[in-house]
Amino acid sequence: MNITAQSVHERITKSLQPTFLEVKDESAQHAGHSGSNGRDEGTHFRVRIASPQFDGCPRVAKHRLVYDAVQEFIDQGLHALAIEIVDNPS
Repeated sequence: MNITAQSVHERITKSLQPTFLEVKDESAQHAGHSGSNGRDEGTHFRVRIASPQFDGCPRVAKHRLVYDAVQEFIDQGLHALAIEIVDNPS
């Protein structure tokens, strides 16, 4: 399966119903690094997210919810996920 920013976006949206979500594929910036698949796509992503499901959760729990949402992609080769929890996105 080819992991794309759109597929990650859809999976997180389905699981967490975010009020704000940005997903960026940064794989090309990691070409030649550990976890790179040689195609410069689908391995390293950055996520900025706000979700009501995070209310009252500590930071680690919020990150765990995001990781749980994309676990299938991690199993398929998603190597790195940078997560930024935002309250008031700009």
